[in-house]
Amino acid sequence: MEKYLSLSGNHSSNKRSLEGLSAFGSLEELVLDNNLLGNDLVLPGLPRLHTLTLNKNQILNLCHITDLEHLLDHLAEVTPALEYLSLLGNVACPNELVSLEKDEEDYKRYRCFVLHKLPNLKFLDARKVTREEREEALVRGAFMKVVKPKVSSDSNVASPECHYTPLPSASRELTSHRGVLGKCRYVYYGKNSEGNRFIRDDQL
Repeated sequence: MEKYLSLSGNHSSNKRSLEGLSAFGSLEELVLDNNLLGNDLVLPGLPRLHTLTLNKNQILNLCHITDLEHLLDHLAEVTPALEYLSLLGNVACPNELVSLEKDEEDYKRYRCFVLHKLPNLKFLDARKVTREEREEALVRGAFMKVVKPKVSSDSNVASPECHYTPLPSASRELTSHRGVLGKCRYVYYGKNSEGNRFIRDDQL
């Protein structure tokens, strides 16, 4: 019976084609790289599967944590023997390969959350899971969840961009040349001014 199967680069893969995996109950390794798969990925029960790669798909980032969490919960249910998971090349895997705006701290938070949901993993992406990571995921993993703020109906109306200015509103017009009198919390005494070193007392 087949123990290894690769559907890498099969852009036509969808829920219907993945349903055929139910015929491979003894499958141990599955490669689904570069298939345009998203967070709605549905796999049949694969009790012996220990290696799954989902590199370069369309799995969303942590701003859509409910979707990522749903995917991880699904994998925990249908692949209980999973030990190696790779999500490299997806937005959900926040590293510099996906965006230059991501850093190592973003990636650590991602690993902590994934290991919280899939505690039996030995390898995540191309990195071995350490004992320290496993302990941190046990303690802090649940708090790595980032909830996307709800969008209210009022937010659909574009608000004018507001630029900060210390001047009163009456003096902000470009055509207004009136003087403005105001108070400043800071008072300059000139004690540390370098210019005062070159002024004699008889010149004051």
